[in-house]
Amino acid sequence: MDSFRIPIGEWAEAGVAWIRDTLGWLLSGVSAVVGWFVDTLANGLLSLPIVAVIVIFAALAWLLRSWRFAIGTIVGFVLILGVGQWVNSMQTLALVLVAALIAVVIAVPLGIAAARNDTFSAILRPVLDLMQSMPAFVYLIPAIVFFSIGVVPGVVATVIFALPPGVRLTELGIRGVDSETVEAGHAFGATPAQILRGVQLPLAMPSIMAGVNQLIMLALSMAVIAGIAGADGLGKEIVQAMSTVDIAKGVEAGLSVVILAVYLDRLTGALGALKTQRGSLLGAIARRRGPQDARSTAAAAPAPAEQDAPVAERTPARV
Repeated sequence: MDSFRIPIGEWAEAGVAWIRDTLGWLLSGVSAVVGWFVDTLANGLLSLPIVAVIVIFAALAWLLRSWRFAIGTIVGFVLILGVGQWVNSMQTLALVLVAALIAVVIAVPLGIAAARNDTFSAILRPVLDLMQSMPAFVYLIPAIVFFSIGVVPGVVATVIFALPPGVRLTELGIRGVDSETVEAGHAFGATPAQILRGVQLPLAMPSIMAGVNQLIMLALSMAVIAGIAGADGLGKEIVQAMSTVDIAKGVEAGLSVVILAVYLDRLTGALGALKTQRGSLLGAIARRRGPQDARSTAAAAPAPAEQDAPVAERTPARV
């Protein structure tokens, strides 16, 4: 039995080498595009005045959630600035946002396709299980082989690691739409594309947004691990703090990660349930417009027709 061995690792290594040698032109293009997006977003955030960036983040917090969350956002980002992690935090935020956007663009169509085809769903499920259960550090190895050291392997590994919950919750949301509602759409002559856009996606939006929320949280956790691959940001700071046993730097970078995670979690969570965010600015505007729209509708409604009563009954009798 000592001689019994299945060379799965060698097969994987050969496959990675074949992809690198055969699709080098494609990998170079992906590296250039992804790197440009991350660098452009990070440079854009860093080129703006810090006060303006904090105000924008606080305005988004108030717009989507509440003024209390806006105040907490200001306190949190001022704390990041105070511990000297502003540049690293903006670099990490750019990496997470680009990776999350790519993952959403891939995850939502895959989830819709899996919800509409049972065979495709059965094939996709074990692949998602493998992606979700594989240790996160393993994704960095082929990513570094394909894209060398830097931010691009961090983004690619982050996309792979964060993809499964977006696909699963999109499929769950589409499959959870009431079948009678879908049948009513078919009865009115709607095409499958119209039913998807007008019925299934709106009703499945809370589940889809929950998947986006989980996707962003996993992307942020993986972005820290991507510091091992040389990606700039808080992950690189944490790796350096670990290698030098620098407790102060580790605590400051870790606290900055927590602040970013809480902000992104609350913000994306609010996107999935805007109607329940009574403290948000959008909710206040909707509540103000509600009574006005109701009064406008009532004023525009025609007066009820007078009953067809005999003229003698409708005309007062003269004495």
